[in-house]
Amino acid sequence: MQANWVDFRAIKQAVTIEQVLARYGVKLKRSGKELRGKCPIHQGEGTGTFHASTEKNAFQCFSCGAKGNVLDFVAAMEHCSVREAAVKLRDWFSVGGILAAAAAREQPGNQLAPEEEAGERSEANTPLGFTLKGIDYSHQYLSGRGIDRQTAEYFGVGFFPGKGSMAGRVVIPIENEQGELVAYAGRSIDGSEPKYKLPAGFKKRQVLYNLKRAAEETEGLVVLVEGFFDCIRVSQAEYPAVALMGCAISEQQEQQLIANFRQVVIMLDGDEAGRKATAEIASRLVRYLWVRVVEVTEGRQPDELPLAELRLLLGSVFG
Repeated sequence: MQANWVDFRAIKQAVTIEQVLARYGVKLKRSGKELRGKCPIHQGEGTGTFHASTEKNAFQCFSCGAKGNVLDFVAAMEHCSVREAAVKLRDWFSVGGILAAAAAREQPGNQLAPEEEAGERSEANTPLGFTLKGIDYSHQYLSGRGIDRQTAEYFGVGFFPGKGSMAGRVVIPIENEQGELVAYAGRSIDGSEPKYKLPAGFKKRQVLYNLKRAAEETEGLVVLVEGFFDCIRVSQAEYPAVALMGCAISEQQEQQLIANFRQVVIMLDGDEAGRKATAEIASRLVRYLWVRVVEVTEGRQPDELPLAELRLLLGSVFG
């Protein structure tokens, strides 16, 4: 098949009008199944003349008369033919890769049952009324993982010698989207189980680890990883990162990514679970965001990679 061949139908199925509007930075207000606002095509002053239907995947401006599907919208914005618009959409959103990833969705074990996730949405994590004291930011466990004191203090990660459920563990503060401390995770350093301990009742699927910091550090671009230390390692390589705290993505985490970023690079662990989760997550996010995947060597994970290798892998995507 020739490289310049374009499947219009596949593009219209794979790319949503909301995703295209986001790429152009068009800000509209939601009204039911429609998005409404100023027309980005003729840039008129009317605040509600442009309607985009998320149900029909189409748009119409009641002022300038422009209307159609995602191909027509890009053609109008770029002043090009529909075919040229299709080529742009194919390249922007990697349509061939999207369709392949979509087939891998709904893998067993990657999602909560609907009733479980509904329960998690019903009640937010309550901010903690305390902070742990006496944390050692220079513990040998951290230095052994390549985390210096400055980085440890920045993330608040360190060994907790005190009493309670986190005693004798490396603790990791977890903040919500507003930057409020909602939990500590405790990492075992002596081989005891569980490897990671979280407070009873903590709903990790409501939270993206490091979200507030990453959103403040970047202009819409982020690396999505699985674990706390993956996130810290990628940040050491000077790329903004957030962590799922697992390999499954919840509806709330998905919405947080869409609300805070325009571009996401997925970099999960190099195992079977990571590969399956990558395909599932990519197929969900690509409808709203620019998405790319960086595959880690089989059997490895981002926090195990030298910084030079991380920078090389991510630099090839970020440019």
